[in-house]
Amino acid sequence: MLIAADPAAPEFTTRYLNLADPRLGTTVIDTSDAFFAPGPRMLNPEPAVFIPGKYDAHGKWMDGWESRRKRTPGNDWAVIRLGHRGRLVGVDIDTSHFTGNFPPAASLEGCDSDGDPGPDTRWHTLLPSVGLQGNTHHYHALPDAPAVTHVRLQIYPDGGVARLRLYGKVERDWSGVQAGPELIDLIAAENGGLVISANNQHFGPASTLLLPGRGVTMGDGWETRRRREPGNDWCVIALGHPGVIERIEVDTAHFKGNFPDRCSLLGAVVRGGTDTSITTQSMFWPELLAPQPLGMDQIHTFTAGLTTPVTHVRFNIFPDGGVSRLRLFGRPANLRAAG
Repeated sequence: MLIAADPAAPEFTTRYLNLADPRLGTTVIDTSDAFFAPGPRMLNPEPAVFIPGKYDAHGKWMDGWESRRKRTPGNDWAVIRLGHRGRLVGVDIDTSHFTGNFPPAASLEGCDSDGDPGPDTRWHTLLPSVGLQGNTHHYHALPDAPAVTHVRLQIYPDGGVARLRLYGKVERDWSGVQAGPELIDLIAAENGGLVISANNQHFGPASTLLLPGRGVTMGDGWETRRRREPGNDWCVIALGHPGVIERIEVDTAHFKGNFPDRCSLLGAVVRGGTDTSITTQSMFWPELLAPQPLGMDQIHTFTAGLTTPVTHVRFNIFPDGGVSRLRLFGRPANLRAAG
């Protein structure tokens, strides 16, 4: 499953995207040492696993990044290039299955660079050194962190990290984007779309709806528990930029016996408020899409029924189930010009 298995995971792990996800183009570009396990393995979106008895040419196979035992001064590190420039709000340094070989401490740095960092790059601290334990998720909020393009994970002095999750929001520069003939997916993760609330995310986080590509398995999507009471499930999404939505795509890839029976979409311009107040208002927004039937494992295409700009949408599924991806294609709008 793509959702965090840890019941103690803080709200930012489902409220924000994992910007360290390779599906967003994020990659490990350098490590000081990766003798036992390569750096990119640390970014795998699936939870880490342990396979007893599995060895390779360097020793015990471990699901993560692991450096050799350091016998010289200094510490090990890994540099991660984000697929999209973003502002981080939280991190999970996960040492799952690393017990006698986890680092005692770690820190996190970031930089905002047009190219890959070099010897003269100025790094700033995102997370000061913190202690680590074995086989544990280490969650830390990153308040007021600046936008970054690269992150450097420092471990002290050596050892293994199963997974690194960097939660935040893509910061896209819309200044040069003009409304033209080409439609833009206004809620795509790479365009700054963000799920601000969802009533249920039992089997998969709603943020997965915004990822690129089609889901690779049934676990790669938003899926709610089986509803045993009246009503329906929903999530509220902030567009990356205000715009007029023209085409809607709802993809139920891999959801066969558990896709929603129907879906609908509401939308409005929101000025101010909190996530809670916006969610409350969303029940009364105008319809962009009246309830439409859905089928299993397919892309459904609809025409939006609202021709005015919106900043937020409410995606309803009836009564429950799973959706792999949601695309809202439209044109950016200037709200001041639109009145």
